[in-house]
Amino acid sequence: MRSSARSRAGRPARARGGIAVGHGVAAVLAAAGLLVAGMPAAVAATDTPAAAAEVAPGTDTDTPALVTGLHEEVAATGSAADAARGHLKAKKGRYHIADPAGDLKAVDTQAEGGRETVRLQQKYKGVSVLGGEYVVRMEKKSGKRAVTGTSGKFFTELKLPTVTPKVSEKTAIERAVGAVTSQLGGGLLRAPAKGEKPGVAKFTGTAGDVTILPQGAGVLTRHITVTGTDPADGSPVQQEVYIDARSGFPVMQYSGIKTFGATGTAAGAAEGSAAPAADASTDAADQLVVKGSGVRYNGQKVDINLYKDSKGLLQMIDYGKRAADSPYEGPMIATYDARGREASSASGRWPTGVKYFQPATPELGEDYTNSGAVDAHWAAGKVYDYYKNHFGRNSLDGKDGFIYSLVGVVSQGQPYNNAFWDGQKMVYGQGGGDFRTFSADTDVVGHEMTHGVVEHTANLVYAGQSGAMNEALADYFGNAIDLEANGQSMDDPDAGLLGEDLCTTLSPRECALRDLNDGATTSKNFIGVTYGGDNGGVHLNSTIFSGALWDMRQDLGAEFADQIVYRALSAYMTPLDGFTEGRAAVIAAAKELGATKAQLKIVTRSFDAHGIVPGWEKALGVDTDMLVSKVNIAGTGVGAGGGKYAVSRSNEDGSEPYSVWLGNTSGKGQPQLVSANNGDYNVYANTDGKTVVWADYSSTGIRIMARPVNGGLAKVVDTIGSDVSGLVVDGDWVAYTAVNPQFGVTNVRYVNMKTGEVGLVDGGRPYNISGLPSIKDGRIAYVKLAPDANGDFNLGAEVFDGATGAKTQMPVADSVMGVGQTAITDDGVFWIEDDDATDTGKSAVRRANLDGSNPVTVTPEAGEGSLYAYTLTASDDAVSISTAPPATWWANDTMMKLYQVAPDGKGGPQRMSCNRGEQAYGAADEGRRVVWLDGTTGYTNLVKRDRPAGSC
Repeated sequence: MRSSARSRAGRPARARGGIAVGHGVAAVLAAAGLLVAGMPAAVAATDTPAAAAEVAPGTDTDTPALVTGLHEEVAATGSAADAARGHLKAKKGRYHIADPAGDLKAVDTQAEGGRETVRLQQKYKGVSVLGGEYVVRMEKKSGKRAVTGTSGKFFTELKLPTVTPKVSEKTAIERAVGAVTSQLGGGLLRAPAKGEKPGVAKFTGTAGDVTILPQGAGVLTRHITVTGTDPADGSPVQQEVYIDARSGFPVMQYSGIKTFGATGTAAGAAEGSAAPAADASTDAADQLVVKGSGVRYNGQKVDINLYKDSKGLLQMIDYGKRAADSPYEGPMIATYDARGREASSASGRWPTGVKYFQPATPELGEDYTNSGAVDAHWAAGKVYDYYKNHFGRNSLDGKDGFIYSLVGVVSQGQPYNNAFWDGQKMVYGQGGGDFRTFSADTDVVGHEMTHGVVEHTANLVYAGQSGAMNEALADYFGNAIDLEANGQSMDDPDAGLLGEDLCTTLSPRECALRDLNDGATTSKNFIGVTYGGDNGGVHLNSTIFSGALWDMRQDLGAEFADQIVYRALSAYMTPLDGFTEGRAAVIAAAKELGATKAQLKIVTRSFDAHGIVPGWEKALGVDTDMLVSKVNIAGTGVGAGGGKYAVSRSNEDGSEPYSVWLGNTSGKGQPQLVSANNGDYNVYANTDGKTVVWADYSSTGIRIMARPVNGGLAKVVDTIGSDVSGLVVDGDWVAYTAVNPQFGVTNVRYVNMKTGEVGLVDGGRPYNISGLPSIKDGRIAYVKLAPDANGDFNLGAEVFDGATGAKTQMPVADSVMGVGQTAITDDGVFWIEDDDATDTGKSAVRRANLDGSNPVTVTPEAGEGSLYAYTLTASDDAVSISTAPPATWWANDTMMKLYQVAPDGKGGPQRMSCNRGEQAYGAADEGRRVVWLDGTTGYTNLVKRDRPAGSC
């Protein structure tokens, strides 16, 4: 069985992003709707040695993706960056870069052993292009300098008329915060803790640079980083959100933190943004290196370096990596006591008052073992030594940057079973239950620190395939470091396990979070998944790539394989590379380092065995009927009713703002464009078969639009300035969820298109929350949270009658802890309910008549037929339930899947489809037919089934 990333951190947030399963650029920009074919088959030509230069063309660009076998002299004097740009200018016919001096900014130059590697960031009219990075490799010896190869992405098809945003920075921040609020607000509405007041999650948006997404002619965006704390589980949040600079719609969103496990946690708000100032405050009275010792979790006694200041205070700081003749310059390894600090306050910032561990004596006692401090400090030194001794690399950034570790963070006061790199430091969770503190395993420390190395080399974007490669490289080097530091052989059956030493009682194989020998392949194991599910599969799909690298290490030998992989990372890979580009980079690096024909055969065979070959995405099959292929959308879903579907759609390269299309759920005929193609983003489309509604995002606000299915003009039925979601329509009535910035809550807003009446189902009073609406015959069902006369907050599901204003309570259990998505039909109301009494993490689906009578449990919260119900949709004949299990195991079965059950629950739930990818945004039509967005094929496709597939 495949062992995927595992975490005990609870239910994942489900993003509104697109399915992240494409290749290369597409694998990252899937959340922006761009899903394109893989690198041309010409890359395969690099699989065999050749004396002459080889040029592999790029995808959707005239600039080659990879050039090897060169020896072309350039200026020996001056900077390496100038020489690199000079080469690109002189070879314009090969590279098609019109103005290298103006279009490429040097971001990094590495020199080692006579080799120089220059990384150049693409600029378009002075604006950075996401993932637009080109690498030039050179040799410099005997007074001469020559280019040996190039690689990367320079997008030649960009043609933006302006790079001045139409959307203000303030509006972009509001829209980004709204998008993150909507993402984390999905699933269940829960009551606040006793004594607390309810409200949507509080997030802070920080504006970054204006950025171009390289889709077709380009999409100009404002990059906003949204930070805060997930209200569901207290985990830190850092979402990288890209807001279309013309319309203000969030076209791409993913988590920016790099975890060891599979929870999508990220950087959150905290008190300080820089490391404590005492880091470098050494003077002549200080004793820079004090020899100490401690005992690791595994019982091994190890030597560690400490520091004693002029007051005689010992601290867990290691200055021992510095040269003897420069004791006050160079690297520093510091380990901080973060026990009891919230992970959200230790991520992206520094908790106020956090201090180094301060032992009383050089001989560290049991407390330093059990806290994980000894393992974190010792292992950080081993990681530094590995990169220094094998590759001549000076610290994570290559420039003797300081190495920080925070040990022992918690989440809402409970154990935090994970670890992460936040761009500045390593943060290790306290652990609990079966888990030790997450610094207890050397491969975890090596993994997190390698994220730092990746960030300062290829900087692989942490989403989709590039994110899976980021994880794969962290796993590969983390395990390599673990084996070396602990004297373990590659022949050991457990050599490929990661996290195997974290558990207190389980065996290594039972404990391991991943296994590099799991045999994962693209054809059998690749999972198409949205960015809300593991950031587009960064952990889920990582062992496909890391497994190929590990196979290569077993067959080539550790030292040569490590050199090849490091060279590929540091001198060939660029931020948006996918699996196929990664393969090409490793093969090219092997050739450069002198691999023989037999050794090259081993390298290519390793990738072949894991299905990483050009065009692999085309081999993924489905059991569904295609309605629209490659809709190229993100952050918006599909609606259906009356035999029709409504869905947003972009053009083939994903650069066109979304427009709304209407089609027949039977698949007959061609879909028709119903929205204006006006440069706005038209999203959240829905239909009852007679009217189509959608939200039109522009720089000045959001308009709720409606248009008759049988023809006629679209009209504005409502306008709003804040973020919206969940549009529903039936007859003359429209309803949707809107963020109410005045009170920091969400409210269900309704419109009677016939009379023009507009209102809120809950009156918009302070601390009243409503959301997740459905609509039928002028009745609106929704979930709510409201204060009672005693000041306590009560959860419930309710039906609002638009004609009379009457409200009918549904029979929600008194012990309810959470309520979720509603669906209303001709004769009943459905909702999701979690009373948490069973502590299974699952939720029940309930039904009652429209007047609240005759309550029925459609699927139970525990036992046979129970589901991890996340959202639902219903017709008169069936209820279709989307499930989102907790991320205990990131695997196919934990991805969002669709189940269907009879309205009375008889017969139990059945899988709607056995497709391997994520099944998102299910929408019920008539009968048992359901449509949804499916990611199995490597693209975001609109598909349908007329009946369940049964068991899978």
